[in-house]
Amino acid sequence: MALLFREKEIAALEAVLFMAREPLPPARLAELLEVSPAEAEEFLACLAERYEREDSGLTLVRYETGVRLGAKGETAPYIQALYRQPAQALSQAALEVLAVIAYRQPVTRGEIDLIRGVQSDSALRTLLEKDLAREAGRREGAGRPFLYATTPEFLRCFNLTALADLPELGKQL
Repeated sequence: MALLFREKEIAALEAVLFMAREPLPPARLAELLEVSPAEAEEFLACLAERYEREDSGLTLVRYETGVRLGAKGETAPYIQALYRQPAQALSQAALEVLAVIAYRQPVTRGEIDLIRGVQSDSALRTLLEKDLAREAGRREGAGRPFLYATTPEFLRCFNLTALADLPELGKQL
């Protein structure tokens, strides 16, 4: 796809995506570039076509919340070398809590504790600190407990574009 005379806007789009901290919706990209949403989609398609070439290490990644630049999978060893640091793996308890949140969200701490059969305060605090879970409001009713849900960082860390990409459970929680 060649969009003659639009290279300036396509370059601007690429720069905006490069600098964005989170995925940007196409409507927001159109607003930033001062073009129509249809034109923004055309520019995104042009960038995607460029990045499909073998000589590019980048790709466009679409999430439920928008679009962002990403590195192609084959560049992973180089990216890992850049950010090589001691792994801070999640504990078994934190992984269990994260699974409950991911599949049952929004969910209260009490519901998490009931499913796991133990208290989850420490694991939940870890997930909040690592931005893998977030407070998602309060449940109506007695005590109005906090509700918890996953974050865009959770999707990124587990290489998911949407919660619908989670594997199906063999047995329901």
